Amino acid sequence: MNTRTHRSMSSLLRAAVGFFCIGLLATGVQAAEPLIHDAEYYILAKQHGEAWAKEDKALEQTLADFRKKNGGKPPNIFYILIDDIGFGDLGSETLNMVRGYKTPSINQFARDGMRLGRMYTEPSCTPSRVAFMTGLQPHRVGMGSTAVDISGFGLAAKEVTLAEVLSEKGYSTVHIGKWHMGDIQEAWPNFQGFDFAAFPIHQQGQLTIFHDDSADEEVSIGIGANNYDDRYTKDRWIRTDASSMVTGVVGYRNKPVREVHMKPGERWTEAKYKEMNYRYQAQAMEQLQKLAKADKPFFLQYWPLYPLTGPRTAYEEYTTPNGGIYVEKMKLVDEWIGDLMAEMDKLGIADNTVVVIMGDNGHFTKYSPQSGFTPMIYRGGKGYTTEGGVRVDAFVRWPGMIEADSVVGDMMHVSDLYTTFASLGGAKDEIPRDRIIDGLDQTALLLNGDTHGRRDYQFLYNINTLEAVIKEQYKLAIPGGKIENAILADFYDLYRDSREEWPVSTEVGAWGGAKFVRMIQRHMARKQKYPSDGPATGMPYEGIENLRPESKAAVQEFLFMMQTPKM
Repeated sequence: MNTRTHRSMSSLLRAAVGFFCIGLLATGVQAAEPLIHDAEYYILAKQHGEAWAKEDKALEQTLADFRKKNGGKPPNIFYILIDDIGFGDLGSETLNMVRGYKTPSINQFARDGMRLGRMYTEPSCTPSRVAFMTGLQPHRVGMGSTAVDISGFGLAAKEVTLAEVLSEKGYSTVHIGKWHMGDIQEAWPNFQGFDFAAFPIHQQGQLTIFHDDSADEEVSIGIGANNYDDRYTKDRWIRTDASSMVTGVVGYRNKPVREVHMKPGERWTEAKYKEMNYRYQAQAMEQLQKLAKADKPFFLQYWPLYPLTGPRTAYEEYTTPNGGIYVEKMKLVDEWIGDLMAEMDKLGIADNTVVVIMGDNGHFTKYSPQSGFTPMIYRGGKGYTTEGGVRVDAFVRWPGMIEADSVVGDMMHVSDLYTTFASLGGAKDEIPRDRIIDGLDQTALLLNGDTHGRRDYQFLYNINTLEAVIKEQYKLAIPGGKIENAILADFYDLYRDSREEWPVSTEVGAWGGAKFVRMIQRHMARKQKYPSDGPATGMPYEGIENLRPESKAAVQEFLFMMQTPKM
């Protein structure tokens, strides 16, 4: 397509989207200042807007009735995001048996609530968490990559997080566990709308894979004090020293944080990683109890580090037929979640709390099968845009409001929870109107059940590259972000070929090729109108009150290396 044609197409697309918006306003489907969505939403809204408007009006009454019964307050929201879990690892006794372990607490939770049968995330940790917190696909804010070492970037303060949205409506907000959205102060949860936060600055790469115990077991090689002969080593900075990086910190809203797991001169070990995980579980329990006693709705998110773990050091015994280290830790996380759900019952808050349990992306296939996790239903895992990387188990429970033991097959994306939780909390008017919000309000799906979803599409990015597009059951693979021939491109029927092994190029491409190309063109035209931005940059670890000398030295090394191209 030449430049002139592309510009004409973009103009037509912008006009069409504007027409759709005007039409929706005229019919009363949207508020006076509607949220801005990607172009594909308006294609659906044009066809279903009238029915959606009626449904939304009834849902507003349902939520109003709930608030009246709940002392005028919206529901509490408790969001549990489990790291690196493959589809089928949770919620099914049969699949548990196939794999040789049990997750009885999560299985019971799934029976008590709704199974989201088609939940999509981003391919890895950071982007999935950004999508949930902002309602945006992470490529829009430069947060599509996953940093392990000191990086000097993170989620910008100008982004409006779910915690900030709910805070505006009187919610208490608490974050416990993995964060992984930057090592600069403005990116930390207590500077992104949370009243209290306990979290590691980095992620498990540093915390369980890069320390001396992992080196001793060759989970990682080339690091550790006694694991290689360094006679030829010239650049000692290239070999990661996890002990010099900041580990876990605690802090309150807009105040400096304190490191709590390490003292000057100490080495980070697997035993300390274990201690950190147990501490986060205890803090999640403590905060749940504290929040339940307050006369305010709360938003509590608990993002465990387990089950991802590296070496076998410091493990007492293996209790599953599977015997994998991930599986052992998954069994433990399941017990912890069971304890939290039991505590909610004891506190009498289960009926007025929406709880979501889900994975953040597919599991870390680099450690399979030795770890105990293996791709089953879908191909690929973390870091891939095949279904195994972006399809996860997801369950939601709200007694009396969401039908128990139900399953929905409608498509959902993790960003949808941003908009949906805001809607449930009566805070949708706090979502910004100056940018595309990828997350769609899926309240109708949760409260009315199967076939009531508002999404049938998804654009799958790997960092900043569009690698796949899904529409209904069909998936178009875009190697390198380019389509050479739309008719012969690799299409997959995800119902018939869940592992994406047998492309139906001609069968779908003959009619779908042009449809998908236009879909991508509409998406790109919206990106041109609302350009992507980069992350915030700054001084790593600034704002830590008790920064250790070795961490200060590590920052200086990082800064020197970053400056060398400009010298």
